[in-house]
Amino acid sequence: VSNQNGESLGDIKEFMLDMATGRVASAVLSFGGLLGLGDKLFAVPWGALTLDTINKRFTLNVSKDALKDAPGFNKDRWPSMSDKTWAGGVHKFYGTPYTQP
Repeated sequence: VSNQNGESLGDIKEFMLDMATGRVASAVLSFGGLLGLGDKLFAVPWGALTLDTINKRFTLNVSKDALKDAPGFNKDRWPSMSDKTWAGGVHKFYGTPYTQP
């Protein structure tokens, strides 16, 4: 995943499905570690990612510095994806619409 300036923001490690619709709800982005250690994970709403077929990557309109302040989590302590407050904060950060389940 890269941003609009071509800076690498990390790699997608997982996809999260909306169990009600069966569609991809978010991608789990890993950023900030070294060789897989110390990475912080971010649930990026699917609507915030744009597929760049030419460069074979996703684009996310967020700077590296801003991503450091994004709502994230540790690989050993995933948040409850059904927590409406947490999910709403994630969508607000990335500027994507949030429809509560």
